Amino acid sequence: MTKPNASALDQLTLDDVRAAHARIGDAVVRTPMLKSQTLSQIAGAEIWLKFENLQFTAAYKERGALNALLLMSEEARARGVIAASAGNHSQGLSYHGKRLGVPVTIVMPKTTPAVKVMQTEAVGGDVVLEGDSFDEAYAYARQLEKERGLTFVHPFDDPNVAAGAGTVALEMLEDQPDLDCMVVPIGGGGLMSGMATVAKAINPDIHMVGVEASLFPSMHNVLSGADNPTGGDTLAEGIAVKEPGQFTRAIIAERVDEILLVGEPDLEHTVALLLQIEKTVVEGAGAAGLAAVLANKEKFAGKKIGLPLCGGNIDSRLLATVLLRDLARQGRLARLRIALKDQPGALHKVVSLFERHNVNIIEVYHQRVFTKLPAKGLITEIECEARNKEQVDALIADMRQTGYDVHSVELA
Repeated sequence: MTKPNASALDQLTLDDVRAAHARIGDAVVRTPMLKSQTLSQIAGAEIWLKFENLQFTAAYKERGALNALLLMSEEARARGVIAASAGNHSQGLSYHGKRLGVPVTIVMPKTTPAVKVMQTEAVGGDVVLEGDSFDEAYAYARQLEKERGLTFVHPFDDPNVAAGAGTVALEMLEDQPDLDCMVVPIGGGGLMSGMATVAKAINPDIHMVGVEASLFPSMHNVLSGADNPTGGDTLAEGIAVKEPGQFTRAIIAERVDEILLVGEPDLEHTVALLLQIEKTVVEGAGAAGLAAVLANKEKFAGKKIGLPLCGGNIDSRLLATVLLRDLARQGRLARLRIALKDQPGALHKVVSLFERHNVNIIEVYHQRVFTKLPAKGLITEIECEARNKEQVDALIADMRQTGYDVHSVELA
């Protein structure tokens, strides 16, 4: 149980995490930890992945939620619990609450991906949508807590929740005790607090690196004294927290060595890479650790790195968009804007060049009205698929040599 008169560091110890591990037992999945040979080659380091996206609710969050539920009194469980969550904590709490017969109310931001709302309801949670951010949802949940006499289970700023999350590191170090470092996503800080507590207690020399989305550098700001803006539409909505925990920031300040920031293109590329190479679906927050390693190869070169893939709940439409955008960045998909004369055979002549270069046409768009060309001209945009960027570049060069005005439409 939480020790009310203890400092933050005393409230979360290796013994607390070991007790949590024994307590939650087989009610959560002991997920595999595997070396990725291909990612290791790409990164220039030894990459070990902890597949927490294979939990029943597809995220590590159920470890902390279950530990908190099991430490509650029977009276508190009977009244029910409430939480504010962007999704994964809500699913873990709802799933284990239903399993234990505990009523669960979840307040989510209105911006939460539909897949997380549906999955939370599917495992037994009563979902209330309120606010446009986690912070607004959190405030409303605390209001309902008082009105309904419920017990609030914080998604990260709670020693019992963090202790449950720390069991991820316990298993990682049991499987691979000689890791040089762990690279862990940070939102509110619960996962990193638990994992750093375990890692530093077992091996004080292990390097603990936190990762935040560049759009939400909240913990980085707090610990570095920086004043970077916080907010925006990030792929990593699971770690999009404007105000990190008070408890967790004290733990992280003491037990974490550094925090890195990753941009949206890196997050998108890593989600796509994990699906292409490891054949595993990971949400933006879950991919943040690997994204940081790949964006800072010189920092991690030659090291043995443990990476928790902490969640796999990503909306299928969003995943499709991420994959297509990644193909476009690689040059395997392209959109070419071509000025043509509005006359018979004009499109046929262009298409013959695509055939010559063995570039596959996916879509063709004609624009006659909204263009600065003369009335007898038109703009054609052709989406196409190639082996690589060089193949598309060769096509463009041939078209220009033939006399066409052609430009590649770049991603924003």
